[in-house]
Amino acid sequence: MAKKRPGVQPVLEKNGLYEAEITGMTLDGNGVCRVDGFTMFVPLTAPGDRIRLKAVKLQKNYGFGIIDQILTPSPHRINPGCPVYKQCGGCSFMHLAYREELRLKEQTVEDAFTRLGGFTVYHAGDEPLPGGVCMEPILGGDEEGLSDLHYRNKAQYPLAEINGRLRAGFYAKRSHRLIPAEDCLLQDQDFGPVVKDFVRIAEQLKIPAYDEQTGKGVLRHLFLRKGRQTGELMVCIVATAERFKGQGPLVDKLVLAHPEISGIVLNINPEKTNVILGRKTVCLYGRDRLQDRFLGMRFEIAPEAFYQVNAEQAARLYQQGFQYAGFTGEETLLDLYCGIGSIGLSALPQVKRLIGVEVVPQAVESAKRNAQLNGVSDRTEFFCADASEAARKLADDGLHPDVIIVDPPRKGCDRTVLDSITQMAPQKVVMISCNPSTAARDAQILCDEEHGYQLQRFRAVDMFPRCGHVETVLLMTKRGQ
Repeated sequence: MAKKRPGVQPVLEKNGLYEAEITGMTLDGNGVCRVDGFTMFVPLTAPGDRIRLKAVKLQKNYGFGIIDQILTPSPHRINPGCPVYKQCGGCSFMHLAYREELRLKEQTVEDAFTRLGGFTVYHAGDEPLPGGVCMEPILGGDEEGLSDLHYRNKAQYPLAEINGRLRAGFYAKRSHRLIPAEDCLLQDQDFGPVVKDFVRIAEQLKIPAYDEQTGKGVLRHLFLRKGRQTGELMVCIVATAERFKGQGPLVDKLVLAHPEISGIVLNINPEKTNVILGRKTVCLYGRDRLQDRFLGMRFEIAPEAFYQVNAEQAARLYQQGFQYAGFTGEETLLDLYCGIGSIGLSALPQVKRLIGVEVVPQAVESAKRNAQLNGVSDRTEFFCADASEAARKLADDGLHPDVIIVDPPRKGCDRTVLDSITQMAPQKVVMISCNPSTAARDAQILCDEEHGYQLQRFRAVDMFPRCGHVETVLLMTKRGQ
């Protein structure tokens, strides 16, 4: 039990042992419990666990502990099925039944909109509340023939030498300590054999891994991408030099072992940095871009380009956004933060005109190429600018799109973006957000008296099963329409 002093709230002692029940869980995988009213976070626990914890770090109002013993396991606890789960830290929920994970994520989104956004929320199927907003059930990654495993079409494996051997794997949580793992339950099943053979061949050829401490060595990362609809497989080798000893044989032997590879590119990153990709990429074999099909459109994806890692769930996410928009075929659609155009171009069969805005020049060029690839350039316009700049310029130019789809980064929208959206006065704003907290904040701003919108409904979508992220799609309409 916690130590008690007369007239003072109970306090915990570092390295002390305490019994508690896990009552909640954060998205980064920490169970939440209270010990004599003091909040503790304990990793690798599940709601319903009765545990004895060891207090390892104590702050003024909360602390962190580790499991000393699970006294009574939660009914939601399962076998993770991954040999490096505890060391890797890449998955937050692998030890939790997937239905419970979805419940926690849905609750996180609801809490963001009620507590941070100040919205009155009711659930679909319940009696509507006056002034309330409808929250629809979360779209899980195991529905409609989908799986919560092996869904990732992209993998980045750091490379390092451990005990004189070249190894691939993943960094331990909050570190650059490599945990060897040539396969992963979340990655596409075609990736593991390619990684194993790449490591084997590179070691035979004595190509050294890059050492972050000394700055010496060659191989930094192995970056894989797969077109889930086309089956194309791209390999990107990240190295410190454009040419290195053994480069040709490495490529030849890897293609011989895996003829399904459609392209091998080399990204050159000589900088002493933890940024994965450098500025220059050259093609060593096959094509320098991956092709995939998504919602009936064809896309070319450069190694540096953003493309949703869970294409199946991304399709459901975007379709939900399109359904919220209620397209009739006559709309002008503005796609802010458009990337390579995957959202806007996928919506194009349902709208009349598309304008896309993106700050990354290479992504804008890819969006234009993808429009050409699909024969829709005459109905599209993409330009490179910061979203706030572009939104302001479009508003000043008198553009009044019928629908704006905004897919901001985790930090959410700048206030200038929200102000310019209001100035353009679209009938509907559909937001697709990877951060429920900033989504709730931005929705609150757009729905204030100054901006004049109303949040109609929203829905959580689990794009990243077993990991601590959740997407949210929202529909806001202009008041008085």
